[in-house]
Amino acid sequence: MAILKIARMGHPILREVAAPVTDPTSPEIRQLIADMVETLEDAGGVGLAATQVHVPLRLLIFHVPASRTGTGEDMPLRAIINPVLTPLSDDMVTGWEGCLSVPGLRGTVPRYNKLRLTGLTAEGKPIDEVLEGFPARVLQHEADHLDGVLYPARVEDFRTFGYNEELDRHPMDLI
Repeated sequence: MAILKIARMGHPILREVAAPVTDPTSPEIRQLIADMVETLEDAGGVGLAATQVHVPLRLLIFHVPASRTGTGEDMPLRAIINPVLTPLSDDMVTGWEGCLSVPGLRGTVPRYNKLRLTGLTAEGKPIDEVLEGFPARVLQHEADHLDGVLYPARVEDFRTFGYNEELDRHPMDLI
């Protein structure tokens, strides 16, 4: 396994629409997932898209700690191949987001609160499930990467966008 270099805002790979994975169980995809897991663990995030590690394929990994799931239970780390997200209502929630590709900054972004996730597991098995709250936010953030969108493009009120150190020094409620 290897820790991969994370692309930062401005790199052209982050503006590309990723291609579908044709063989989810190939050795190359298994290796990519293993390397992405090691990279995410090293970076300390909750999600990572393949485009963030310079691979233009529709693959993401994520996990949600128990403190953020809304159920009190960990959502273990998993890979989603060729994810498709479908909002299940017009209900949007604005929340704070940061990104490994936009280091040192965070801002508020509106996201659908509840969605259906379809796609494939790393074993090539179909996924069809409903997620809401923070897990849904993480998936939308990572899926945006696969479409060449970084979260600052979704910030609606730039008064809530800034450097982590300044926002920590001067906390604010969502405006």
